[in-house]
This record gives sequence, C-alpha cells and structure tokens, in this order.
Amino acid sequence: MKEILVIHYSQSGQLTEIVNNIVSPLKTEETNLTFLNIEMENPFPFPWNKKEFYGVFPETFLQIPQKTKIVPESILNKKYDLIVFGYAIWYLTPSLPTTSFLNSPDAKKLFANTPVITVIGCRNMWIMAQEKMKRKLKDLQATLVGNIVLADRHINHISVITIAQWMFSGKKERFLGIFPKPGVSQKDIDESVKFGLVIKNHLLTNNYSTLQPELLSQDAVKIKPFLITVDKRANILFSKWAHLIQSKGRKNVSKRQLFVKMFNYYLLFAIWIIAPIVFILFLLTYLPLYGKIKKDKIYYSSVVLK
Repeated sequence: MKEILVIHYSQSGQLTEIVNNIVSPLKTEETNLTFLNIEMENPFPFPWNKKEFYGVFPETFLQIPQKTKIVPESILNKKYDLIVFGYAIWYLTPSLPTTSFLNSPDAKKLFANTPVITVIGCRNMWIMAQEKMKRKLKDLQATLVGNIVLADRHINHISVITIAQWMFSGKKERFLGIFPKPGVSQKDIDESVKFGLVIKNHLLTNNYSTLQPELLSQDAVKIKPFLITVDKRANILFSKWAHLIQSKGRKNVSKRQLFVKMFNYYLLFAIWIIAPIVFILFLLTYLPLYGKIKKDKIYYSSVVLK
C-alpha cells in the first residue's frame, strides 16, 4: 500500500480544486491518500482589505514564520511514499502560511527523506518562488521529483486588475462584466487530472527519475522568458523594500504603515510603468541572449537546484 500525503493552503479554494484534480487518479486499491490543510493560529482574511493585503508583504517576502496549527498525530506518525505539496505565490514567494508550515518541526519530520511533487497555482510569476521552495525542501532533506504549474493565462495588466478585484471582493467573477474571470482557467483546472495519471505510474514503480520530463511533455510547466527577467529584478527590489519596512517599522506602527503605503504606490508604478520598459529592453536583447534564455528555460522547468 502506497501512502500519499497531500498538503496545501488555499484561501479562495482554487488551489484546493487543482490539487484534488491532480491526485484524483491516485485513488486506487493500492494507495492511501491523506489530506492535510495548513491552518494558521491567526488566520489571514479572505477577502482581504488593502491594509492587510499589503501589510503582509515584508514577513511574506522575508519568510518570517508565523504559528501554524499542530499536525494531528495520526498524520504525523506515519511514513509517506510521496508528498504532493500545493502552494500559492504571495509577493514572488511561497505564501506565508506555506513557508510558516515548512519552518515547523512537523514539516521537518514529514518531509525528511521523502519524494515531493510541488503544485503551484498562481497569477504569472512563480520561478523565483520555486527556487526558494527548492532550497527549503533541500534543507528539510526532502527530494523534489516533480513540479506542476497552473497560472493565469491572461496578459499581465489584465490579470493584475482581475486578481486584485478577486482578492478584495472574494468573488471569482468577471469584473464589470467585461474582464475575463480571474485566476487559472477552469479548462486548465479540469484538465490537470492528466498529471495525476503520469504520477500514478511512477508512484507504483517507486521510480521518479523520468517523472519531470514526462510531466513536461504534458505541459506541466510553461515558461515565459521575459518573466524570468522581471522576477529576478523584482526580487532584488522587493528585498530592499521588505528590509526597509521591517527596520523602519519595528518599533513604530505608524511609520511601518507609511512605508507599506509607499510600497503599495511603488508596486503600482512598477507594474504599469517599469514592467513595459523592461519588456522593451528584453526584446532588444533577446537574440544576443538567446543561448542563455534557452538554458534558463531548461533549468527552471526542472527539479534541479543549482
């Protein structure tokens, strides 16, 4: 009997649907699935208000853990053959509940010497978040054997508007009746069952050596080279902002709120003004850097950590 642990944290329910679809083919007489939803001692709101949404940025980006609820002993005291780990992206980083859980003693026990498949549900930028996840799994002595990414397919500026409306209203619907629905398309969510069929063969043979290439053949990961550039540069700037807010607001709440508000304005400026300029520069250097871009696509599609 193969023991599979399915872990995730979802506010809106989208990631829950994705993860459940992916693991549905794994429910057989030869397997036993255990589900664990990450829960916070002090839950985050959904829908969000703007103050809390932007206020969680520094701790999220710097991966400063908060308390998660203790995992039940019935789950903790079992050895698993595979962990399917779903997570969302907050501020170019695995969500704060995700990183908080990974910093817990429970995660250390569960993940040690265990194969892990990550499942990402996000807007568009996930590459540097997955690099952070790779490093954390290595610290936990887990083995990353597969990665699946389901992202919003709409262009950047459309998805910014629709996701913001979703986060602040709690409703996954067409904004003003003219914008597309936010988030991952229902078609992609429904079709994610195909990844479970690939995983099933490797699980039963206990051989994951070719799992990621086979997942890639089913379009498990689609990389837009421009977003690699944006993600890397944004991480540098986000790091400066996160440390600034932490240092200035450590003893002064009103000062922290001021710098969070400044970051909010900076973020809007970066999305609407800086990103298009970076895109133009990317196009101008695409041919000279084509070799590097090709290598980057191969690396970031893989489960390897440099």
